[in-house]
Amino acid sequence: MAIATGDTIPEAKLTQATPEGPREVATADLFAGKTVVLFGVPGAFTPTCSAKHLPGFVQQAAALKAKGVDTIACMAVNDAFVMKAWGQDQGITDEVVMLADGSAAFTKALGLDMDLTARGMGVRCKRFALVAKDGKVSYLGIEEGGTFEASKAETVLEGL
Repeated sequence: MAIATGDTIPEAKLTQATPEGPREVATADLFAGKTVVLFGVPGAFTPTCSAKHLPGFVQQAAALKAKGVDTIACMAVNDAFVMKAWGQDQGITDEVVMLADGSAAFTKALGLDMDLTARGMGVRCKRFALVAKDGKVSYLGIEEGGTFEASKAETVLEGL
């Protein structure tokens, strides 16, 4: 069952590439006492993710932060090095934190995993966006069937 509005973000470990090397990021630390926008994508460098989803959050970063968002984070079932390279390719500086869920453990804990093995991609994350305030989900938009509306930055901004 997928996470829902009002639920608490599950505890898990994600990874962020830093100049010092990969760094573990505990979801408890990421979400505690903050308003966080987390959006998940099926994969780094994929078409909609690269052309619309990530750029939308970069473009709306100032507006989201003006509405009280402390952190904007992007997550995919990729490794931290791929997420770092994708962020560099997209010109990301500090607007969006790029997080890896390499073995899909957090994605599965959220109930937002999908099996794309038949398409050669393995287990991936559904396209989604959520807002969590002090670890509790206050907005959740999950895309179904290749749509791109509920999880785009403008929709999240309207939901704040």
